[in-house]
Amino acid sequence: MNSALNISITLICVSTVLNLYLCLYVFIKRHHYTSIAKVFILHSFLTALYCFGSVYVLMSTTIEEIKFWTTVLYAGMPLSATMGLLFIMKYLGINLSRKSSWLLLGIPIMTFLMVATNDFHHLHYRVFEIDPELGAPYVHQEMGFWYIVHGLYTFSSLFVAFLLVMFRWKETTATYRPQLLSLLFGQLIPMITSFLYLLGVTPPGIDPVPMVMWMTSLFYLWSISTSRMFTLMPIAKDIIFNSINDGAMVLDEDNRLIEFNKSSQQMFPGLSLTTLGKPFLEVWQSLLHDSPPFSLEHGLSQQEFRVPTKDGTISTYQVRISKVQHTSKSEGLLLIFTDFTELKRLQVKLEHYAYYDELTRIYNRRAFFQQCEDMLTSSNQHRSPFSIILMDIDYFKKVNDTYGHGVGDEILKHVANMITNELSHGELFARYGGEEFVLALKGYTEIEAEELAERLRLRINESSLQTAEGDRLSVTLSLGVAGVESGKDETLHHILHRADQALYVAKDAGRNQVRVYTPSIVLLK
Repeated sequence: MNSALNISITLICVSTVLNLYLCLYVFIKRHHYTSIAKVFILHSFLTALYCFGSVYVLMSTTIEEIKFWTTVLYAGMPLSATMGLLFIMKYLGINLSRKSSWLLLGIPIMTFLMVATNDFHHLHYRVFEIDPELGAPYVHQEMGFWYIVHGLYTFSSLFVAFLLVMFRWKETTATYRPQLLSLLFGQLIPMITSFLYLLGVTPPGIDPVPMVMWMTSLFYLWSISTSRMFTLMPIAKDIIFNSINDGAMVLDEDNRLIEFNKSSQQMFPGLSLTTLGKPFLEVWQSLLHDSPPFSLEHGLSQQEFRVPTKDGTISTYQVRISKVQHTSKSEGLLLIFTDFTELKRLQVKLEHYAYYDELTRIYNRRAFFQQCEDMLTSSNQHRSPFSIILMDIDYFKKVNDTYGHGVGDEILKHVANMITNELSHGELFARYGGEEFVLALKGYTEIEAEELAERLRLRINESSLQTAEGDRLSVTLSLGVAGVESGKDETLHHILHRADQALYVAKDAGRNQVRVYTPSIVLLK
């Protein structure tokens, strides 16, 4: 046995021992690791089996022994490459179904069966015999159809795994990059070696791949022991980062976008890997064709903004901005976007129910008092006139008793609509309760308020309501007017009380008329 063969056997033995050690080490500690450890155990075991079979191939002296150990190594080698791909995919959070995983393993299993039965069909090796010049254990072999399929599939598995890790490099934080580095070399070393072997660059008769597998084992062992692979992985961060409903964007110290989650992509379609590294202002303008409606200046803030969507609706978001420490010397920003659209719609709807009368669609009593207090306060401060009109639908109870509450509701809506159409902006009109309405007039003197009240009375008197049954009903109003007494800081309660007294006089005097409160007014009991 020559020295080159001895060196080859020694290197492959080292690869066998290291991969077997990795397999047992992770198996013993599997309860401390995530489920990814199971895939790695299988990958390491199959690699060890591949190396073990390769050792005995090089130690064989007959063609029968060589064929037997070649079958053993093929029980590990093609499956090892595919299990390596499945390991990388699971590490990166690309979860396949059990059916898809078995489909990936289909060709490697077929390769093992092809090698085991090659003497019957010669589809894997067209020629497989001891090299006539070099002798055992060197083999002269000619590739068959399936050998090419197997070679391409194995190389593709290594190459795809390598690319997957490479694509994840940019968006992975420095904490996890040592793990990615070990995975990159773990795929790159056997990939380059197998590629050189397929090209025929390596010495003939010996597969060089198992001789370099000890290096990949060292990279994995280093990563497991130093960067805690299997216990702390970027996928754990990604699962949390991408599973939250809020959109998240991370900016560096120069406000360039360096990371975002899936929710951000759903909120702002157009975000992609190509936007990483670009200034946030440029990214936002490319997405929404406008400048950001919030500021990044202060670092710690909470702001609400609205953006138009493609379907023409408006979405409401809240953005919370906080500082994040990238390194000891650099500080960036974390932007958390919360979709408040539905909540805002619900809030508007609840406010509508809280401040609007459901029947007439005008302000209710609560809204009137809340807004009228502010109007009166402003009028008192500026010493400007302020008046209130209280109005009551005449004989409303009689209408309800005669025609029913449905017709009564129609009359309430009819009066509310007629009065609303007569008003301009600035008046506060509300349903005061039952058949009563109230109108607050900022800037109106009692005389101006009386003129408006008379115009409203005439407008209602001249109109009539046609009911669903075909009846046409006349509607009239009684109205009481009261204003702020000159030079006094009036309270709303006092003004309403005086307007109510004036209304009482209007009704007592025959209804369908306007009365203005005066100190000399006489109430007939």
